[in-house]
Amino acid sequence: MKKMMTVMLLLAMGAAAPAAQAAGNIDCELRYNLSGWSAFYKTASGTGTITCDNGTSFPVTISAKGGGLTVGRTTITDGRGKFSGAYSVNDLLGTYAAAEVHASASRANDAQAMTKGDVSLALAGTGHGWSLGVGFGKFVIERR
Repeated sequence: MKKMMTVMLLLAMGAAAPAAQAAGNIDCELRYNLSGWSAFYKTASGTGTITCDNGTSFPVTISAKGGGLTVGRTTITDGRGKFSGAYSVNDLLGTYAAAEVHASASRANDAQAMTKGDVSLALAGTGHGWSLGVGFGKFVIERR
């Protein structure tokens, strides 16, 4: 009897998983402000809001850490990010792998793409500061 219940439970879970995937991707956007510095080691932090087409919206904190041949100090205001490949808002949170090439003086522009498994995030923003280099690291999004 226990074995039959276990088999039925596994079958039910397997049937439910494709239904969740069949519901399709959610369309979500990140609006953020981020500031940081780099001198071989790069660090930045900020806040933002994720808004999705299913009506979900929630505040987040952002941190970025990494390294490379990089130097500078920048502040990005009213940055925008576009997520792809997510099926739930929980897919959006976590650590993304990031790589970037940047150069700016006075007016900072930032654009980069990053990934976390099947979920991708493309960022773009403008602000002020100066920077030069090639960097890599992690970009972390957490609920505030």
